[in-house]
Amino acid sequence: MKVVVTGATGFIGQHLVPELLSRGHEIVALARDKAKARHFRWSSEVRIVTADVGCMEPDFFGSLGSQDAVIHLAWPGLPNYHAPFHFEENLPAAYRFLKQCVTAGISQVLVTGTCFEYGMRDGCLSETLESQPRNAYSLAKDTLRKFLETWQQRQFTLQWARLFYMYGEGQNPRSVLAQLDRAIDDGDSVFNMSGGEQLRDYLPVVEVVRRLALLIEHPELSGVTNICSGAPISVRRLVERRIVERSAQITLNLGHYPYPSHEPMAFWGDARRLQSIASGL
Repeated sequence: MKVVVTGATGFIGQHLVPELLSRGHEIVALARDKAKARHFRWSSEVRIVTADVGCMEPDFFGSLGSQDAVIHLAWPGLPNYHAPFHFEENLPAAYRFLKQCVTAGISQVLVTGTCFEYGMRDGCLSETLESQPRNAYSLAKDTLRKFLETWQQRQFTLQWARLFYMYGEGQNPRSVLAQLDRAIDDGDSVFNMSGGEQLRDYLPVVEVVRRLALLIEHPELSGVTNICSGAPISVRRLVERRIVERSAQITLNLGHYPYPSHEPMAFWGDARRLQSIASGL
């Protein structure tokens, strides 16, 4: 399969590209910074194209040649979930780009959404639940999905991958495990965090990209699919587990930070839809 990947040098993209290559796919990697892309080991195995999704030239897709699918990861400005640029810039740019993809003949479109589209719900979140986004980021993502669904008279396959939480090499430096690793590396004796009792759904990013690759290989699984473990874990337990893995001596200062206002206290994903097409997930 010939696949265009946007955001190829981002946290997910840098892991997804080699996963797709290992499964025999031919990749066009879109990146705003070609020099950055050249630093990855997979760079010599893909076609790297310098492009900004927000300002594509009219003849851009003609230069790519025939492509089977696009995986749209690019979404600037995270983790600022409340900023208006999600609506003012990211939403229209993503819609125009994906519309150009379909017009150019790409028949399969996979876009990464977010678990925040479910809103302030507790418990296990199934794809059958109606979306209730409560911040600018998730509302923009959810609106993009609805725009694309409305435009599906053009006869393309739309796959919407709702991402839950992930960790691994290249993760946002402000994420809890990245901050913990930095504190351990710096020799800190105390790590400040929230109470840690919130339940979340975490996957290592290498598992996230395996599931995204599986999804693109199964176009019959259209619509919304959760990319999650299906197994809730408390943030405190997640942090304690990493401390053990690192054989570190560091004390947790629980309750130093308040719980985030944009998240419910306990939620996780229903993973059965993707599990229905593959064993071992």
